[in-house]
Amino acid sequence: MRRELLCGKTPVIIEVPDRAVTLDMVEMKPLADPAGEIRNALLSPIQSPPLKELARGKKSACIVISDITRPVPNKVILPPVLSTLEESGIGRDGITILISTGMHRPNLGDELALLVGRDIMNSYRILNHYCRDSSCYRKVTEIDGAPIEVNTAYLDAELKILTGLIEPHFYAGFSGGAKSILPGISSFETMKFMHSFKMIAHPKVTNFVLDGNPFHEYGLRVASAVGADFLLNVVISKERQVAGVFAGHYKGAHRAGCEMVKRHSAVDVEGYADLVITSGGGFPLDATFYQISKALICARNILKKGGTIVVACGCNEGLGSPEFCGIMRSVCTPDEFNTRHCDSDDFVIDQWCAQNIFQVLDYAGSVHVYSPGLTEKDLNNFGAQKINDIQAAIDALVAATPGRIVVIPAGPYVVGMVKG
Repeated sequence: MRRELLCGKTPVIIEVPDRAVTLDMVEMKPLADPAGEIRNALLSPIQSPPLKELARGKKSACIVISDITRPVPNKVILPPVLSTLEESGIGRDGITILISTGMHRPNLGDELALLVGRDIMNSYRILNHYCRDSSCYRKVTEIDGAPIEVNTAYLDAELKILTGLIEPHFYAGFSGGAKSILPGISSFETMKFMHSFKMIAHPKVTNFVLDGNPFHEYGLRVASAVGADFLLNVVISKERQVAGVFAGHYKGAHRAGCEMVKRHSAVDVEGYADLVITSGGGFPLDATFYQISKALICARNILKKGGTIVVACGCNEGLGSPEFCGIMRSVCTPDEFNTRHCDSDDFVIDQWCAQNIFQVLDYAGSVHVYSPGLTEKDLNNFGAQKINDIQAAIDALVAATPGRIVVIPAGPYVVGMVKG
């Protein structure tokens, strides 16, 4: 069987035996008129007055959008929102588009044009969030002793709007919703308690779990504390076309979207696999190995203890941030990582995805990585194996694997659920 693994901007074609099981999301039909559906959703939202009513009488608005690492169709989402605000009396000089970078780098120049389109880039005030620049945020309250510090442009806006994409998320259960605020536009200190060693190790911090998931519930508490007037989230098909639109209250509309995502992205698996062949999800998600932790966690969750994982990922930007590189180049084993980073006083930025990667390395027998953007030295240092010929590697591993083989072409966008 031929399969396409999402890898960078060009899928990788592989051959696998007929006995291999392929996990694909249930097909979602793209909307024929996504812009029209968005306009309708703004007029008839879930658990909320229409956006035009919320905007009436306001002088300023802040629209939070995702950064370049998420395939959000901002060029489709933003025009109906912007026109609604302007028709309701908010002038362009009162509208701010805020990029929820979290701890990622800013999106500037051509990258910003790719994100929102040149017309919007040249016509509206657009800001990147900088989580370690204290002039960008201020403290609102505390939760469990942690300071809640959020971007001031958002806090100062009379109308606060969240946008984004709902998909499986290995911490929050689902992306979208309140994640636009935490971690999207929060300070580094606020994010520390959300990405602590203890938080990431919590059993309910995982895909598809909302109730009882502390990562999700803390996000809701922060949204309630700082305010969120309106939410516009979309669900996209495998081809990254808009397939669902959910607008209204930041909790109710998000829940409705999560239900759609689970129906299409959760796939039952008869039993645990001996070999999982997966992908990092393709560009832009797999630009760095930091993000590949999502695909690896999804693979581990359907893998037998001591099984084998193969992952294809572009990683055109390498391992990731300097902090992430520092961890992955200085730590060689899961035990060494746990010893160094379990203490909250020794918290290091980006350690959470490193924690997930070492969880996988500790569980799997071997992890093989096909990636044009990564060196053998980087991968071997923390226990992964670089493969240059993915088909030859798969052929050899298949020949040595008499048991169950699972292929996940879309990587973290599909979540296998082992029955029972």
